[in-house]
Amino acid sequence: MRRTKIVATLGPATDRPGVMKNLLVAGVDVCRLNFSHGVPHDHYRRAKEVRAIANEIGRTVAVLADLQGPKIRIAQFQSGSVTLKVGMKFILDAELDPSRGDETIVGLDYRGLPNDCGPGDILLLDDGRVVLKVLDVTGSQIFTEVVTGGKLSNNKGINRKGGGLSAGSLTDKDYQDMKLAAEIEADFVAISFPRDAEDIHHARHALTKRGSKADLIAKIERAEAVASEDVLDAMISASDAVMVARGDLGVEIGDDRLIGVQKKIIARARALDCPVITATQMMESMISNSMPTRAEVFDVANAVLDGTDAVMLSAETATGEYPIETVLAMAKTAEGAEQTNQARALGARVEAQYDRRDEAIALGAMYIASHLKKLAAIVCITESGSTPLWMSRSGSRLPIVALSNQSRTLARMALFRGVMPLAFVSPEDQPMSYIDDFVVGQVADILVFPGDSQVLLTRGDRLNNPGGTSTIKIVSVKEARRTVGGD
Repeated sequence: MRRTKIVATLGPATDRPGVMKNLLVAGVDVCRLNFSHGVPHDHYRRAKEVRAIANEIGRTVAVLADLQGPKIRIAQFQSGSVTLKVGMKFILDAELDPSRGDETIVGLDYRGLPNDCGPGDILLLDDGRVVLKVLDVTGSQIFTEVVTGGKLSNNKGINRKGGGLSAGSLTDKDYQDMKLAAEIEADFVAISFPRDAEDIHHARHALTKRGSKADLIAKIERAEAVASEDVLDAMISASDAVMVARGDLGVEIGDDRLIGVQKKIIARARALDCPVITATQMMESMISNSMPTRAEVFDVANAVLDGTDAVMLSAETATGEYPIETVLAMAKTAEGAEQTNQARALGARVEAQYDRRDEAIALGAMYIASHLKKLAAIVCITESGSTPLWMSRSGSRLPIVALSNQSRTLARMALFRGVMPLAFVSPEDQPMSYIDDFVVGQVADILVFPGDSQVLLTRGDRLNNPGGTSTIKIVSVKEARRTVGGD
């Protein structure tokens, strides 16, 4: 069983007949709706199709709505694009007609940029392909010199090296899209360009106010978010999950720092029991090629070895020529990395002290699981998903099967590394001992365990009791089948 989850972005490529179903069968765990593209009807239709197919094939697949955020862009050129050469002088003008740009000047969608810049600042356009050095700022105009030239076309993004742009993390469009996320009952909503924990708290309030019960994902893509460990930890703690959004983050802090920061974010998220997604250009070449490069395979494997909960595909599945092949290649890569000793050594925090008994139960279960022979799986009956989340921090080789009758909990667990969420309806008017055997028999049939296998089961004294996990039990598959009438 592959432990690392796969997030795939939907788009025109997944609208082709049969592609969506094949993606889910191939192993996609979370489907991303990118609100930077498409119209509301597209997102409604795709979310509905995902849920229908997931129900048909008997899998839990979550829906993630990704807000656009304050993408800071230049305006447009009269000819659609220009070519800037090193040493040229070039002006960014917040008051210029948006469609009147040329080889000497271009307008700005973000009118506050002149207030955020000063002489000596470095502006990176089009993900750093064009680099400008600020010489002076006068009124609405930013006077620059081209440091790295190249072709520059309409509406390309702008980053300031080192961060520091004052644009808030939510725009008017984002607030409208929060309503859309509520209407399609998105399981996760991703917040773009948050600067700190306060931005996350504000987003959560705004999301709740608009009727969404979704879990909130903070996309870490601003230099400010990783400026100190305190800021990073506070943002992680304020979120239900985080995403290492390597595109804009790499532009702001530099690619030379990015790999170290990526590892730090994953490590801190794991330490703080927060699921983490690694994203951006993971298998970029497969947009137009049927096989990944060896460097891309190593990139995905590196994130898996670091302990990421999920890896994400963007244009590869949204607009690429080989969406299904890309998912299969990513799954194969993750499975290969998970077989290494390094992946298995991630481990829980054995020396930690816990205030909650259910967290201690989770750690105790994983310790037993790593030492008991003939154990085929860890099974937990959960109301909130907390126990399987804590379990997922371990590098255990065993599958963690999490059963719940709560649809939101099932969707949340679709993102947890090593956790297989299964819908569960408890038999009525039966003692807990019978329910234990019923659950183990059901899981054994799904995963095809040998008859002499054992299963480690955790649950509370009563069902439907969040935070009530208090029991660890070892159950024989053979005896469980006998109890519930199996062979």
